[in-house]
Amino acid sequence: MTRLRAFGRSTFSSLSQRNFRLFFLGQGVSQIGNWMTLVTQTLLVLSLTDSGVALGLLAAAQFGPVLLLGPWAGLIADRSDKRRLLLLVQSVSMVQSLALAALAFSGEPPVWAVYALASVGGVTVAFDNPARRSMVVEMVDEDQVPNAVALNTTMMTSSRIVGPALGGLLVATAGFGAAFLVDGISYVAVLASLVMIRSADLRRANPAKRGRGQVREGLRYIRSEPNLFVPMVMMGVVGMLAFNFSTVLPLFAVRDLGGTEATYTYLFSILSVGALAGSLMAARRKVVTVTTVGRTAVAFGISMFALALTPGLATATIVSVFLGASSVGFLTASTAIVQLRSVPEMRGRVLAIQAMLFLGSTPIGGPLIGWLSEELGARAGMLVGAAGTLLAGAWGLAMVGRPKRNHPGQGAPTPVAP
Repeated sequence: MTRLRAFGRSTFSSLSQRNFRLFFLGQGVSQIGNWMTLVTQTLLVLSLTDSGVALGLLAAAQFGPVLLLGPWAGLIADRSDKRRLLLLVQSVSMVQSLALAALAFSGEPPVWAVYALASVGGVTVAFDNPARRSMVVEMVDEDQVPNAVALNTTMMTSSRIVGPALGGLLVATAGFGAAFLVDGISYVAVLASLVMIRSADLRRANPAKRGRGQVREGLRYIRSEPNLFVPMVMMGVVGMLAFNFSTVLPLFAVRDLGGTEATYTYLFSILSVGALAGSLMAARRKVVTVTTVGRTAVAFGISMFALALTPGLATATIVSVFLGASSVGFLTASTAIVQLRSVPEMRGRVLAIQAMLFLGSTPIGGPLIGWLSEELGARAGMLVGAAGTLLAGAWGLAMVGRPKRNHPGQGAPTPVAP
């Protein structure tokens, strides 16, 4: 019992701080709705087109705006009151979900309209991501940042368990429109939590001053800090080739395993169970380094390789648990190191560029993996993702301890921390 209490205190320590607790609970409800919408959009497009390429284009519509707007959205986050910015962005997201519900309730919607509204959601993600993630740091003490980041990831992955299952149930029993409508209503929770947060208790950084070249300044800053640059490169490769579950998993479940749409939502939920376990383990981690990021990338690649070779649903279920745990382990480590290593006045831009590399690389990798899965099968798409992730992790580990070559006059080179 004593050990259990100690585990609880260390794992959930940042929830003792009121602002973060409110934010955590509000986001938890809203993120369940978000995952319902993402899965429902995937099932809707699959039912309308039965095409892997169409699913890849949906991923491009959902995350393309992050690639286009990411650095500027991060700069706005650095300049703005993040709480007010999030109130605006979340309100727009609510309207977008309700519009999807109206479209679905109207009958058989045109695919282009689903893509258009998915793009609106992508714009809100571009602005929400850096503001929300950098605000987490402002709500807790500095020594609680790794725990808060890990718990925030735990909340996100927990919503991936409930959201897809609830979305699949609603689609099967009440239709696509009902799932979108529930997501729209769920935004009330996060809006209420943002209103209740005490601004005076936030550990705010000084807003970035207006001036020319601030986006380029953020890029130069990342390039000059190897403990940011190396994880960023790994994130870009893994995001482009491996984090395409919404594209490859439905095809794998239906075509390779001979299942149905319910098989996809089942596998997605099992994947998320593993992700929840991985994020809880990550919450106990006190130190995050480039080595941590590299090792979790290698584990992620091995797990994806194993899933591509599974012969049936039973073995796919077991492997999906490990795939979920390793994928969220990589995501948590790469996010935590960026938040810890970046200076406060640059954090919004750094997180936006990371999101651009992670989510924004999906419009490049999504159609590519979708086409490959359509032509050669979903297993081939997963093998490409596994190979890219393994290579990225191996490169990151090889970079540990190597000094970065600075330009003349910049002083001694900075090694990548092990």
